[in-house]
Amino acid sequence: MIRVVLPAHLRTLARVEGEVELRVAAPATRSSVLDALEAGYPVLRGTIRDHVTHQRRAFLRFFACGQDLSHDPPDDPLPEAVTRGEEPFLIIGAIAGG
Repeated sequence: MIRVVLPAHLRTLARVEGEVELRVAAPATRSSVLDALEAGYPVLRGTIRDHVTHQRRAFLRFFACGQDLSHDPPDDPLPEAVTRGEEPFLIIGAIAGG
């Protein structure tokens, strides 16, 4: 079971509170997690990544185990702590400004 933490605006859109738990076949990748998230919550399709290209939306970032995974290839395996459910996969709204 993979735990996913969504930013507040996407939690509101999906009508969920707290973390989302997803079943993802091994090996779990960013792409497979987002596929499962969009299948379980169709209202999120196109909000995290583009419908056609599947590229990450500009103001969203992906983190796991204290690492920024935003620029890693989408089919790279996620850290084992995430696949075991020990650590969440974080989708964070990017912050600009200083």
